[in-house]
Amino acid sequence: MTTPLTLTPDRRADGTVVLTAAGEIDMSNTDAFTSAVEAALEEAAATVVIDLSRVEYLDSAGLSVLLAHIDRIELVASPLLAPVLTICGITDLTTVHGLDPADPSTP
Repeated sequence: MTTPLTLTPDRRADGTVVLTAAGEIDMSNTDAFTSAVEAALEEAAATVVIDLSRVEYLDSAGLSVLLAHIDRIELVASPLLAPVLTICGITDLTTVHGLDPADPSTP
């Protein structure tokens, strides 16, 4: 059974490609997540922003997708994902916005 995940590509007025994910990212839907990330990267001239602020669960399969493209992505995440993104080292490898509830900055 595939876990519910909604993936919405978009482009900001400044041309930045944004991929917004909502739901849960796990091994049951990693193929769809990988395809969406790769499509966004193909469309982007530079860094892609992956908005995970509405993701409620992110397992190692989802983390591996992010790590595979870490050099071309920035993340927006909620404090809920802060522990997993910090422990796996993603916060040291790319910009992650939104982890500190006191810092409302987004890219």
